[in-house]
Amino acid sequence: MNIMSGALLRTALPLGLLSAQRTVPGTSCFRLFCNHRSPGVAPASSGDPKQDAQTVRVRFAPSPTGLMHLGGLRTALYNYLYAKAHGGQFVLRIEDTDRERFVKGATEKLYADLKWAGVEPDEDPFKGGPYGPYTQSQRYDIYKREVKKLMEDGRAYYCFCTERRLELLRKEALRLRQVPKYDNKCRHLTPGQVAERLAKNDKFCIRFQLHSKGDEFNDLIFGKIVYFIAQQEGDPVIIKSDGYPTYHFANVVDDHYMRITHVLRGVEWQISTPKHIQLFHAFGWRPPQYAHLPLIMNPNGTKLSKRQGDVHLEHYRNNGTFPQALLNYVTQSGGGFGRELLEIEAPQLPDLVRLFDLSKINANSSRLNPELLKHFNRAEIRYKLENDSAAADQIVRELTEMVRKEFPSQAKQLQLDPEHVREVLTWSLPRIDSLNDLVRGKLSFLWVLPKPSKEKLIDTDILALLAKNLSTETDVPDFCKAELSRFIKAFAERNHLAFEQLMKALRTGLSGLQEGPSVPEMMEILGREKTVQRIVLAAGKRK
Repeated sequence: MNIMSGALLRTALPLGLLSAQRTVPGTSCFRLFCNHRSPGVAPASSGDPKQDAQTVRVRFAPSPTGLMHLGGLRTALYNYLYAKAHGGQFVLRIEDTDRERFVKGATEKLYADLKWAGVEPDEDPFKGGPYGPYTQSQRYDIYKREVKKLMEDGRAYYCFCTERRLELLRKEALRLRQVPKYDNKCRHLTPGQVAERLAKNDKFCIRFQLHSKGDEFNDLIFGKIVYFIAQQEGDPVIIKSDGYPTYHFANVVDDHYMRITHVLRGVEWQISTPKHIQLFHAFGWRPPQYAHLPLIMNPNGTKLSKRQGDVHLEHYRNNGTFPQALLNYVTQSGGGFGRELLEIEAPQLPDLVRLFDLSKINANSSRLNPELLKHFNRAEIRYKLENDSAAADQIVRELTEMVRKEFPSQAKQLQLDPEHVREVLTWSLPRIDSLNDLVRGKLSFLWVLPKPSKEKLIDTDILALLAKNLSTETDVPDFCKAELSRFIKAFAERNHLAFEQLMKALRTGLSGLQEGPSVPEMMEILGREKTVQRIVLAAGKRK
């Protein structure tokens, strides 16, 4: 197993004992293995009853650099579920200190995506809250005050090294096959040397002084982690030369002042956690509990990327995916639930809150299965139609509007009364993955008349006779699939027609398609009146 930079070998020890073995000499990180799993509910006792009874507070802290994808949604959702499962608060914080990658409007889009998904924050930049502002670019006075404390305590210092010197250090390390890192040169400048450089207005940043001992923390998903960060990195920059704080510094300061008790974030941040904990300790603050979520991978095993258009929430939203279906899709790929969730056909958000269990998240990465999304979307449509009258009415309205937009030139011919639309929805459930399927391709016949076929497969008088028979309840009393199938076979025999030829002619006349649902099915869902109308048109005669 590879954890950060160390390859480990687990050894068998008595229950409860910890074991760690480095199999690669010179590595500086390893995981401690423990047979007891962390419960992951409350922070370790501090000895202060008031502090130990604190409310669970978690945060989702995206950068406004683009659209939210499934990985971001999983992080937001699991923070939300953890907070709600423990009666806590879910905070949205916008980390916009990287001004070069800032995308205008991205914050508003992120917020809209969360609201669409039903993962609504209790506190955020829009509704506010007791620990705001919730946008980092509005908190610079706080960062200036806090970095001053570190400078006064000797845990932070001015660094005047130029980009050229840092690049030379990097190239030299690579030449020597070493890990590139800052050599902490400016840590050793005297107060006089610092004052002289400042007087000359030399460009500087501010770095945090790391200690050299190993940092140990308990990851609520991965267990005990030990990392010798100073062996792998130089002192990190906490205030950049442009005056903006780095992610690491602002992250720690904000987590403290927003009273964040638990941090659930992607495993890619696990390697930074010891650095964050050192910052907490340098301030004399208590760190939150950390839980690093394993990666969600594409079906082919590659990492999700913001550059992939098909993993953005906007993509799913535009393609007819229901929010709850997408949440269920993410939970099936992200873990955190037992078999009880699998027994619910269409889980709702309260079900996810009730059943979420951090200890059931597997530390291994998992792959998305697109077929599951189709299943959950169908299940969600069925759930809304059968269990939520208001949601069912909304689906009918949405589908009606979709049909109008898709076929504007045939508006007068569209059959869009709510009862028919509802019947179409019920009939189509086993056949569709989303509402979009009902206005495209094989099912477009449900709404529009097919174009007349130039090929006459059956004599027009025969089609006219068939239409006449179908129009009365005498020959077809029950206009259902089974009865229609029986009648068509009998009609073909009675009129000495090739059954396959008749079915092909009917399919063409009813839908204009070469394939799709069976002819009796098409007739059943179109209804008696529309079926007869289309056969008459196919015969080229007026009824």
